[in-house]
Amino acid sequence: MRAIDQWFDEYGESHRNPINKVLHWICVPLITFSVLGILWAIHPWASVIAVAGAMAFYAMLSWRIAAVMLAFSVLMLLILANMNYVLLPSIAIFVLAWIGQFIGHHLEGKKPSFFKDVQFLLIGPIWLIGALFRSFGLRY
Repeated sequence: MRAIDQWFDEYGESHRNPINKVLHWICVPLITFSVLGILWAIHPWASVIAVAGAMAFYAMLSWRIAAVMLAFSVLMLLILANMNYVLLPSIAIFVLAWIGQFIGHHLEGKKPSFFKDVQFLLIGPIWLIGALFRSFGLRY
């Protein structure tokens, strides 16, 4: 398995354009939330199982990153648990956020990383957390 720095470096290769980066800071968390929302609408346990699976992957890369991502995931699940309507807003957020992602990649001039390896769909959210760690001088 690749080390977390290898994942981040490879993911970062197609995320250098400043506008694309801003769009990712907005759209990646929204996509994560919307995927959990769609799974929640199917059955709440589906989203809990998805979070558990993602956490297992993240923990193999970095327990610190996994812990922060778990906190964000729990927050998202709590928000979903308190929403009256989940499915349609989640689908709308999903579609709009992916439009934003593809606009960013068009400006970047590079395809999204997940076209190369689907595992990059899991790397996007923690790439943002890794950037926060680096900005505060923290090890991950």
